[in-house]
Amino acid sequence: MEKFTKIRAVAAPLPMTNVDTDMIIPQNFLRTIERTGLGKHAFTNIRYFDDGSENPEFIMNKPAYRDAKILITGENFGCGSSREHAPWALMDMGLRCIIAPSFADIFYGNCFKNGLLPIKLPQEVIDDLMADADKGANAVFTVDLENLEITRPDGEVVKFEMDGFRQHSMVNGLDDIGITMEKGAKISEFEAKQKAEQPWLYK
Repeated sequence: MEKFTKIRAVAAPLPMTNVDTDMIIPQNFLRTIERTGLGKHAFTNIRYFDDGSENPEFIMNKPAYRDAKILITGENFGCGSSREHAPWALMDMGLRCIIAPSFADIFYGNCFKNGLLPIKLPQEVIDDLMADADKGANAVFTVDLENLEITRPDGEVVKFEMDGFRQHSMVNGLDDIGITMEKGAKISEFEAKQKAEQPWLYK
């Protein structure tokens, strides 16, 4: 998993509540187990017209936001089904951080497993950040996970909170397998001891 320490990027404002996983990546694109290639299908139903052409009103189709790596959005983001394809699609379209007042629990957990940073902030702070993001490509944010800080375009610093274990995992690029492998020496020690005491288990 790619490490997340600090990014400096444009943020796209998406002032919508209850954005569910079917809006993020519709079910007809769930046939793959690959984590790449889904980005072009993210937000399909509001990103494209029926003929496949781009909807110019969709925020990330606008020139100022095509390279956005941060999405600022409304409460209960990622609700609906528990598909892990949702964070895959968001990552593949270039996003690294989602900032919202609240997230659906399963989506929130899936983000950390895939290197997509979800940040919860009070609605009044979200409103301020949304107003910043509305200014377009000149409004650049810095998200610093190591220090749990967001620096707004005007230089003001906003602090956020995060579980220490999840912060450690993201900063070091550790998914579930990586976290397990951190204990590699202890696992090997246990296996050697078990093999000596219960050799029949290894036959």
